[in-house]
Amino acid sequence: MVKNSAGAGLRKQSMGCCLGNMLVIWAVWRSGALNKPTFCLIVSLAVADFLVGAVAIPLAVTVDIHIKIPFHACLFISCFLIVPLQASVLTLLAIAVDRCLRVCIPFRYKSTVTKKRSWFLAAMCWILASVLGFLPMFGWYNNDALTRYNSTSIDCQFIVVIPITYLIHFIFEGCFLPPLAAMIALYCYIFLKIRSGRAGMSAETSTYKQKEHKLATSLVLVLALFIVCWLPLHTIQSITYYNQSIHVPPIALYFGILLSHANSMVNPVVYAFKIPKIKREYGKIWRRVIELRHYSSYLLKNICFGSDYHVYHTEIMRFKPYEFKLLIYGFLSAHIRSTPTESGCHSM
Repeated sequence: MVKNSAGAGLRKQSMGCCLGNMLVIWAVWRSGALNKPTFCLIVSLAVADFLVGAVAIPLAVTVDIHIKIPFHACLFISCFLIVPLQASVLTLLAIAVDRCLRVCIPFRYKSTVTKKRSWFLAAMCWILASVLGFLPMFGWYNNDALTRYNSTSIDCQFIVVIPITYLIHFIFEGCFLPPLAAMIALYCYIFLKIRSGRAGMSAETSTYKQKEHKLATSLVLVLALFIVCWLPLHTIQSITYYNQSIHVPPIALYFGILLSHANSMVNPVVYAFKIPKIKREYGKIWRRVIELRHYSSYLLKNICFGSDYHVYHTEIMRFKPYEFKLLIYGFLSAHIRSTPTESGCHSM
């Protein structure tokens, strides 16, 4: 029962992660903010969150139903589940370093932190995350699983192939806590630097500092939510490892898993309310969607789809925003398939 509820929750989370983070990537691209280093890293973080919904959650559901597959295939799937977490941690650390440089060297920031260097840093985060995540493929896996099943195929479970020592000592204590401590220290320094530099500033400099403070606050909120969502799962795993006499209920473990994946859903909401550039673009996209719905309703009421497809096509082409023409086609095509042609429909 618990597993069925968790599976249903994971499927909903998968859809939320994909849609929300696709919207973030689209909004940043539409606003032209990709030219700014910080937003390059925010897009990288959104890609990690998108992959959680598009790939990691479906694979987690696959692992959860205990399908029988070759050992190394199960190991590969389990390793891939770790990569988005590592990419998120490293990208959040890169964002914190970027914000620190913005505050510490404001006059040399643009020449030091370029768009090309930011994308290179994002790529390095992903390469390092892949190396860390797929480390068990190179020998750090549970050898007992192969001997226990006495076969090359096993009932695939994450904890069967991934050793708990790797998860606790390496992932949590080595790759999660140290970057977390560094990020907290960097943001504390950033806020102290901004506060100490406010005295005697000109109006223009004061506005700049306020904007930096708002963006830093938004990114700290993203970091805080990341900690809140991922720490319970790591804590549960640590408790079961260091004190095996303590019984952790299965529902607590599944809640920790759902909460960790929920982090990829909440980030787009934070961006929508806290980062002005993305918030404005969300508003534009929403207005376009409303316009699309009104326009498609007009076409449905005034065009006889069955008798004059050419008129339908001509009306679609009058809609100027190119990016929504395909959406209109899809929306109206669904109505064409589901709604019978009315005898009283008139041709335009």
